[in-house]
Amino acid sequence: MDKKASISVPPQKLAEFARKWKIEEISLFGSVLSDCFTQSSDIDVLVAFKPGSSRSLFDLVRMRDELEEMLGRDVDLIDRKSVESSRNYIRKREVLSSLETIYVTG
Repeated sequence: MDKKASISVPPQKLAEFARKWKIEEISLFGSVLSDCFTQSSDIDVLVAFKPGSSRSLFDLVRMRDELEEMLGRDVDLIDRKSVESSRNYIRKREVLSSLETIYVTG
């Protein structure tokens, strides 16, 4: 049973975060969009970076930490390109078909 995300984030904070990290799009997936979402659930976040932007593993850790502070929960952060290039087609289909986009550069 999919539903709207069970969290809300001020759009200004998302815009600042996206600008800082050169992100085009931020989406949610997983339990945050289902009836299984509880007080102890983490939040699955997928980001799509602007073309030509680069980031290190340390950058991804810092991004995750910033999102955890912003959302007040543990966050699993993944890059859209890594999902799209995954050989696990079941997981890829599951993630990409259930996204709820919460920010688009505009």
